[in-house]
Amino acid sequence: MAVSVKTPSNPLLTTCFFPLPFKFQRPTILKLYANRIKSHIALKNAKELHALTPNSISNPTSDLNTEISRLCLNGDLVQALQLLNTSEKVALEEDTYIALIRLCEWRRAAPEGSQLYFHISSSNTLLSLRLGNALLSMFIRVHELFFAWTVFGKMVERDVFSWNIMLGGYAKAGFFEEALNLYYRMLWAGVRPDLYTFPCVLRTCGGVPDLVRGKEIHAHVIRFGFWSEVDVLNALITMYAKCGYFDDARKVFDDMPVRDCISWNAMISGYFENGEHLEGLNLFLMMRDLSVEPDLMTMTSVISGYGFLSDEKPGREMHGYAIKKGFGVDISFFNSLIQMYANFGSLMEAEKLFLRMTSKDVVSWTAMISGFEKNRSPEMALYMFEQMKAENATPDEITIASVLSSCASLGRVDVGIELQELARKNGLMPYTIVGNTLLDMYSKSSCIDKAVEIFKLMPEKDVISWSSIISAFRINHMSFEALTFFRQMQVNIKPNSITLIAALSACAALGALMCGKEIHAHALRSERGLQGFLPNAILNHYVKCGKTEYALTQFKLHERKDVVSWNIMLSGYTGRGHGDLAIALFCKMEEEGIRPDEVTFVALLCACSKSGMVSQGLNYFGSMSAKYGVTPNLRHYGCMVDLLGRAGHLEQAHNFIQDMPIKPDAAIWGALLNACRIHRNIELGELSAKFIFEQDSTSVGYYMLLCNLYADSGLWDKVAKIRKLMKERGLTVDPGCSWVEAKGTIHAFLSGDESHPQMKEINAVLTGLYDRIEIASLDVLKNGFEDEIEASKADIFCGHSERLAVAFGLISSTPGTPIQVTKNLYMCKSCHHIVKWISKIVRRDITVRDTEQFHLFKDGRCSCGDEEYWGRNSG
Repeated sequence: MAVSVKTPSNPLLTTCFFPLPFKFQRPTILKLYANRIKSHIALKNAKELHALTPNSISNPTSDLNTEISRLCLNGDLVQALQLLNTSEKVALEEDTYIALIRLCEWRRAAPEGSQLYFHISSSNTLLSLRLGNALLSMFIRVHELFFAWTVFGKMVERDVFSWNIMLGGYAKAGFFEEALNLYYRMLWAGVRPDLYTFPCVLRTCGGVPDLVRGKEIHAHVIRFGFWSEVDVLNALITMYAKCGYFDDARKVFDDMPVRDCISWNAMISGYFENGEHLEGLNLFLMMRDLSVEPDLMTMTSVISGYGFLSDEKPGREMHGYAIKKGFGVDISFFNSLIQMYANFGSLMEAEKLFLRMTSKDVVSWTAMISGFEKNRSPEMALYMFEQMKAENATPDEITIASVLSSCASLGRVDVGIELQELARKNGLMPYTIVGNTLLDMYSKSSCIDKAVEIFKLMPEKDVISWSSIISAFRINHMSFEALTFFRQMQVNIKPNSITLIAALSACAALGALMCGKEIHAHALRSERGLQGFLPNAILNHYVKCGKTEYALTQFKLHERKDVVSWNIMLSGYTGRGHGDLAIALFCKMEEEGIRPDEVTFVALLCACSKSGMVSQGLNYFGSMSAKYGVTPNLRHYGCMVDLLGRAGHLEQAHNFIQDMPIKPDAAIWGALLNACRIHRNIELGELSAKFIFEQDSTSVGYYMLLCNLYADSGLWDKVAKIRKLMKERGLTVDPGCSWVEAKGTIHAFLSGDESHPQMKEINAVLTGLYDRIEIASLDVLKNGFEDEIEASKADIFCGHSERLAVAFGLISSTPGTPIQVTKNLYMCKSCHHIVKWISKIVRRDITVRDTEQFHLFKDGRCSCGDEEYWGRNSG
C-alpha cells in the first residue's frame, strides 16, 4: 500500500510514496501518527523553549552554525534548540544539522528530534545522503519508525547504509514481513548488500520463522561472496536454529573456516531452543576441550540447559566451574542459576542464591516467582510478588504472567483483577502472554464472561490465545461456543495439538461425530495424529459418540498405548453396558503388562454394575489393593454401593456403607438413593436422603433423585414438598438442552425455546408422530413427570428437548440414516418411551446419550432393556 499525504501549509507532510508497514496502513494508526506529528510540532516547553533575544547569545555576532555546533559539542541540547528557534525557516549548514541530530540520538530525545526534522523540512533543506542517513539513524534509535519511513521516502539518494538501517528498524519493531520485502526492494533497486545487511535479514527470517526465504538468502550470501564472514555465518546458524532445523545449523557451524565465541553460543543455544539439551551440553564440552574461552552468554545459556537434565549433579559441577572462571558477580549469571535450581525443584538452594544477591533486577524476582509457581507452590509465588512490590521493583510481562498462573491455581480472582489493573497501568496488557494467562485464570475460575472480554480486547492473538479460549468454553460446559470459536480460529491461525484436543473434547461432549472426524482428518494431514495426548483425545471422541467400532480401530492403530488409552476404551464399553467386553479388555490389558490405576477400576466396577456382574465386581474390588496395589477411594466405594443396589441387594449395600473404613460422602449415599429409586424402597431412600442433605444441601441432582423416588411411587404430595423446599433454597434445575448434528453443523434445542428457524416443520413432524402413536393406542405417558405436578397429569405430550432434536434429525437427513442426539440431563421416562416408538415408526436407529448412558433405540426397543432404565425428570 502506498500513502500519499499532501498539505501545502505543512512541508513535513509533503507528498511521498513508499510501502507502509501493515500496522501503519489502518486509518486509526495514520490518524494517531498525524496527531503525534502535530503534538511534536506544537511542543512549547517553558523550560526548554523560552523566547530568546540576540543578547542571550554570548557573542551576538558569531556565526549561528558555529554557536549551535559548539553547544552540541558540549552536549547542551536545550540551549542548541533554543538558539535554533530564533532562526525559523533559516537553513543551517548540513554539518550543524547532523551535529544536532546525533545529539538527539545520543540523548534518545524523540520529541526534540521530531521538532528538528520539522525545522529542516520548513527550511526547504534538501535531504542529502548524509543528512537523510543521520535522520534515519536517529528516528530508528528512538523507535519512531513512522518518521524514519517519511525521511526514507523523501531522500533523493540512498546507499546501502540507508537500506540497512531501515531493515534493522522494521525488524526490531517486529515488522518481519515488511523487513524482508524491503530487502527484496533493495535488490531490485540495484543496491548490493554488505556485511551488515545479511545478519539483519537472516535474523528476520528466524523471527518469522521462514525457512524457505532463509535458504534463499543463504544462497545470496554465497552469491555475493560473504560465505566466509564470521558474523554472517553466525546469523545463518541462528536462523536455521530458530526455524527448528538445527541439523542445518550444525552443518554451517562445522563448515566454518573460523569460529568465534558467538559462533559457539549460537549453536549451543540453538540446541537448547530446540529441546536438544544433551547435544548442546556436549558441544559446550567440545568447546572447553578446544580451549575456547566461554563468555557470560555461554555460561548463562549452558547453566539454563543443565536445568533440563534429570540429574542435578552436573548442574552443581557447572555452578562450581563458572565460579572459578569468575562469573560469580554478574546478575544474569545468578538469574540463570536460580532458574536451574528451580527446574531441579531445589527451591531452597534457589532462594539461598536469591538472598545472597546484592542487587536484583526484574529477571531475578521473576525467576523466583516462576520457580515457586512451576513447583506447585503458588502461595509462595504470591508472597514473593508481595516482597517484590515492597522493594519497589517494577514487574514486566513475564512476572505478571507467572503471578497470574499462581492466581489461577489458587482461584484468587481478587488478586488476578489487581494484577490486570497493574498490567494496564504499566502498559503490559498488549503483551500476548499477559492476555493468555488472564484467559487461563478467568476460565479456571468459571468467569467465562471476563475471559471472553479479555480475548476480544487482545490486540494480538496467537495459537495459545485461541486454544485457551476454546478450552475455557469447554471446561465451563459451553462446548457449542468452543466449536464456534474453533471455526473462527481456522480462518487465520493454524491450530496445534492442544487446540485439536480441546476441540475434540467439545465434539465429544456434544456427540458431534462428523465434526470430530474432520478434526481427526486434519490431525492426520498435519502429521499431528501421533503427538502427545492427541491419539487418546481422538479415541475418547469416538467413545463418547458411541462409535465403539471406530474407537476400537483407532485403539488398535495406536502404537503407544498407555494406561489412559486402555481406560478410555474400558469407559466406552461401560457406557454401552458391555460388561463382558470390558472384562475381556481388562484381561488383555494385564497380558500386555499395563498396570491398572484408580481410574481403571472405576470403569471396571461401573461396567460390572451396569451389567449385573455382582460376583465379578466384588472379586475385582477385593483384589484391588492386594493384587494391584491400588487403594480403594470414595469413587470405588460408590461403585460398589451402586453394584449391590442395582442388583437389588439394598440392605447389603447399606451395611457396606456402614462398614466403610472411611467416612462416606454425599455421593456414596446418593448411589444408595439411586438404588432405592430403582427398587422403590421409600424408607431406605429417605434415610439416604437424610445423610445426603446433612453433607450437601445445594446439589440439585439429589433433590431431583428424591423427587423421582416419590413420583414413581405415586407420592405426589411429597414431591410437592421437595419442590417447594428447592424453591425456598433458591435451587433451580438447568433447562434441558439437546444437540444433534446435521450435514456437519451442530444444532442446539433448549426446552421451551421456539427460536429455531425450522421450528414449524419440527412441530409438524412431532404432531404427526404423536397422532400415529395415539391411533395405535400406545399409552406411553401415564407415569410421565413434569416440572409441575399438574402438567404431569394433564399434558401428556410435553415439549422435551430430545424430541425436538430427534424430529430435526428426521427432516434433515435421508431416510434410513441413523440419528444421534446428546442431552445435558437425564432422559425422562415419557421421552424414553416416545423415542422408542418413533424408532419403530420411522424404522431408524436413534441414539440418545444423556448424562447417565447411551440409549440405542431400534425397532421399538432400547439397548438399556427398560428394566434397567432409571425414570428421570427432563427439562
